[in-house]
Amino acid sequence: MSAGTVASMVTVDDIRKAQARIRGALLVSPCQHSETFSQISGNRIFLKMENQQMTGAYKERGALNKILELSEEERGRGLIAASAGNHAQAVSHHATKLGLKAQIVMPLATPLNKVMATRRFGGEVILHGANYDEACDEAKRRSKEDGLTFVHAFDDDAVIAGQGTLGLELLSQVPDVDVVIAAIGGGGLISGMACALKEINPRIRVIGVQTSRLPSMKAAIEAGHLVTLPVASTLADGIAVRTAGERTMPMVQKYVDEIVTVEEEEIASAILLLLEREKTVAEGAGAASVAAILHHKINCEGKRVAAVISGGNIDVSILSRIIERGLTKDGRLIRLRIHLPDYSGALHSLTGVLTDHRANIVETAYDRKFGVDLGYSAIDLTMEMRGNEHVARLLKALDKAGYQFERVG
Repeated sequence: MSAGTVASMVTVDDIRKAQARIRGALLVSPCQHSETFSQISGNRIFLKMENQQMTGAYKERGALNKILELSEEERGRGLIAASAGNHAQAVSHHATKLGLKAQIVMPLATPLNKVMATRRFGGEVILHGANYDEACDEAKRRSKEDGLTFVHAFDDDAVIAGQGTLGLELLSQVPDVDVVIAAIGGGGLISGMACALKEINPRIRVIGVQTSRLPSMKAAIEAGHLVTLPVASTLADGIAVRTAGERTMPMVQKYVDEIVTVEEEEIASAILLLLEREKTVAEGAGAASVAAILHHKINCEGKRVAAVISGGNIDVSILSRIIERGLTKDGRLIRLRIHLPDYSGALHSLTGVLTDHRANIVETAYDRKFGVDLGYSAIDLTMEMRGNEHVARLLKALDKAGYQFERVG
């Protein structure tokens, strides 16, 4: 598909009308300067905190604008949407506030926190399909069968215009911004936002970020037409879209300067750094923009850069695993399996070495049965450390003291 296939696109005037329509119903999210990321990247970094919206993501902008544009007859039939989480919560929340019924079809693997939040906001949740695309097909089927009004997550002009209000808002907060970075799934956010930014100031560079596991928009732009990628799992479930939008692709072709990809470990690292340094929770898709900055996917040194933290709805169990993996990578958490001779005082001698090197034991487990020589016990120790140099000193001391050990994980 080429940019000329779609007869008309969303305009900046449409976005201004959307802003007037939804003004007062949503938070004007802060766009704060980050000293930490500025020092790391060599740029002047601003973070647009859409994770502070009521439903935890920018999706409210497009969902509310779409609902408000519907006729009374369309609203009266009831709404239906498909979403991996954030659009689901946005439609559920604003439909309930306006006294409308909404069904939300969500993939079977949707994190429990997003399913429960959607239900709490008042929507009826239907779990169906292995991924967003299958859930979307089911929502469209139900829409036709039951006469419900379908609210697309990204490939809809009213939704695109609503998301574009983020661009207008950002310009009012950082008027001299040079570069704006945002995640891309189906393309609704970056299409509307880039239109607003570029039409007002064509010199602003707009960069999209996708997970390397599902770069559907990047693949479409490179091919010159929509492509459907194979199913893949990703930490950035909010942008796990196999096929980019028909309405959004031409706008990305027109307004977006570059699309880069980030790896799973890079996204996890960005989530952890946002939590630790900025005291803010970002989901995988929400941290993708920062991951691109931290891992030097973008060449824009010395510029004023705004990164959109598009959402914060991450499952706490996933967040816990990310924290543990990050601490392990940084040498702040280590697990060792140490083989101890089976005699009285052996553990006391070992803990003496650990104490001398200020290793803080947080978890222990013993094994005298499996994979252990007769006359020995194996002890698994999880310890808090002060970094990789501290770990190296401890391992050297254990080796010098004659202990047999291996690092676990």
